[in-house]
Amino acid sequence: QVQLVESGGGLVQPGGSLRLSCAASRSIFRLSTMGWYRQAPGKQRELVAAITSGGSTNYADSVKGRFTISRDNAKNTVYLHMNSLKPEDTAVYYCKASTLIGTSYWGQGTQVTVSS
Repeated sequence: QVQLVESGGGLVQPGGSLRLSCAASRSIFRLSTMGWYRQAPGKQRELVAAITSGGSTNYADSVKGRFTISRDNAKNTVYLHMNSLKPEDTAVYYCKASTLIGTSYWGQGTQVTVSS
Protein backbone atom coordinates (compact mmCIF):
# COMPACT_ATOMS: atom_id res chain seq x y z
CA GLN A 1 0.00 0.00 0.00
CA VAL A 2 1.34 3.39 -1.01
CA GLN A 3 1.60 5.89 1.79
CA LEU A 4 2.77 9.47 2.09
CA VAL A 5 2.99 10.80 5.63
CA GLU A 6 3.67 14.49 6.20
CA SER A 7 4.92 16.03 9.42
CA GLY A 8 6.47 19.24 10.70
CA GLY A 9 3.64 21.73 10.40
CA GLY A 10 2.65 24.08 13.15
CA LEU A 11 2.32 27.67 14.29
CA VAL A 12 5.23 30.03 13.65
CA GLN A 13 5.70 33.78 13.85
CA PRO A 14 6.33 35.85 10.72
CA GLY A 15 9.98 35.63 9.76
CA GLY A 16 10.32 32.22 11.34
CA SER A 17 11.22 28.85 9.87
CA LEU A 18 9.76 25.38 9.63
CA ARG A 19 10.82 22.13 8.03
CA LEU A 20 8.18 19.84 6.58
CA SER A 21 8.89 16.16 5.99
CA CYS A 22 7.11 13.63 3.83
CA ALA A 23 7.96 9.96 4.21
CA ALA A 24 6.94 7.81 1.27
CA SER A 25 6.65 4.13 0.59
CA ARG A 26 9.89 2.80 -0.80
CA SER A 27 8.02 1.27 -3.72
CA ILE A 28 7.26 4.65 -5.27
CA PHE A 29 9.80 7.09 -3.93
CA ARG A 30 12.99 6.35 -5.85
CA LEU A 31 11.77 7.15 -9.37
CA SER A 32 9.02 9.62 -8.51
CA THR A 33 8.93 13.37 -8.80
CA MET A 34 8.03 14.62 -5.36
CA GLY A 35 6.16 17.85 -4.83
CA TRP A 36 4.83 20.08 -2.12
CA TYR A 37 1.52 21.81 -2.69
CA ARG A 38 -0.53 24.07 -0.48
CA GLN A 39 -4.13 25.12 -0.16
CA ALA A 40 -5.26 28.16 1.74
CA PRO A 41 -8.92 28.62 2.78
CA GLY A 42 -11.02 29.63 -0.20
CA LYS A 43 -8.18 29.15 -2.66
CA GLN A 44 -7.14 26.48 -5.10
CA ARG A 45 -4.36 24.06 -4.33
CA GLU A 46 -1.10 25.32 -5.80
CA LEU A 47 2.35 23.93 -6.44
CA VAL A 48 4.96 25.21 -4.02
CA ALA A 49 8.03 23.21 -5.05
CA ALA A 50 8.96 19.98 -6.78
CA ILE A 51 12.04 17.81 -7.14
CA THR A 52 12.64 15.08 -9.70
CA SER A 53 14.29 11.75 -9.03
CA GLY A 54 17.45 13.27 -10.50
CA GLY A 55 17.38 16.24 -8.16
CA SER A 56 16.11 18.98 -10.48
CA THR A 57 13.93 21.47 -8.68
CA ASN A 58 11.36 24.12 -9.44
CA TYR A 59 9.60 26.61 -7.22
CA ALA A 60 6.60 28.88 -7.24
CA ASP A 61 7.68 32.50 -7.69
CA SER A 62 6.16 33.38 -4.33
CA VAL A 63 8.58 31.14 -2.43
CA LYS A 64 11.78 31.43 -4.47
CA GLY A 65 14.69 32.35 -2.26
CA ARG A 66 12.80 31.43 0.91
CA PHE A 67 11.89 27.75 0.52
CA THR A 68 14.14 24.82 -0.38
CA ILE A 69 13.00 21.36 -1.39
CA SER A 70 15.30 18.40 -0.93
CA ARG A 71 15.10 14.63 -0.88
CA ASP A 72 16.90 11.86 0.96
CA ASN A 73 16.61 8.74 -1.15
CA ALA A 74 18.05 6.56 1.59
CA LYS A 75 15.19 7.57 3.87
CA ASN A 76 12.49 7.80 1.18
CA THR A 77 11.79 11.28 2.47
CA VAL A 78 11.32 14.68 0.88
CA TYR A 79 11.71 17.89 2.84
CA LEU A 80 10.53 21.46 2.49
CA HIS A 81 12.69 23.93 4.34
CA MET A 82 10.73 27.15 4.80
CA ASN A 83 12.45 30.35 5.89
CA SER A 84 11.29 33.96 6.24
CA LEU A 85 7.72 32.78 6.56
CA LYS A 86 4.92 35.23 5.88
CA PRO A 87 1.27 35.21 6.94
CA GLU A 88 0.33 34.49 3.31
CA ASP A 89 2.20 31.19 3.57
CA THR A 90 -0.53 29.96 5.90
CA ALA A 91 -2.14 26.89 4.35
CA VAL A 92 -2.46 23.15 4.50
CA TYR A 93 0.65 21.72 2.86
CA TYR A 94 0.38 18.47 0.93
CA CYS A 95 3.02 16.09 -0.36
CA LYS A 96 2.51 14.51 -3.78
CA ALA A 97 4.33 11.69 -5.52
CA SER A 98 4.12 11.51 -9.30
CA THR A 99 5.35 8.20 -10.70
CA LEU A 100 6.86 7.42 -14.08
CA ILE A 101 3.73 5.54 -15.14
CA GLY A 102 1.54 8.57 -14.56
CA THR A 103 -0.06 7.77 -11.25
CA SER A 104 -0.14 10.24 -8.39
CA TYR A 105 -0.44 9.87 -4.65
CA TRP A 106 -1.20 12.49 -2.02
CA GLY A 107 -0.48 12.76 1.65
CA GLN A 108 -3.07 13.79 4.22
CA GLY A 109 -1.72 17.33 4.62
CA THR A 110 -0.15 19.28 7.45
CA GLN A 111 -1.25 22.70 8.65
CA VAL A 112 1.17 25.62 8.59
CA THR A 113 0.04 28.80 10.30
CA VAL A 114 2.13 31.96 10.22
CA SER A 115 0.86 34.45 12.74
CA SER A 116 2.04 36.70 15.53
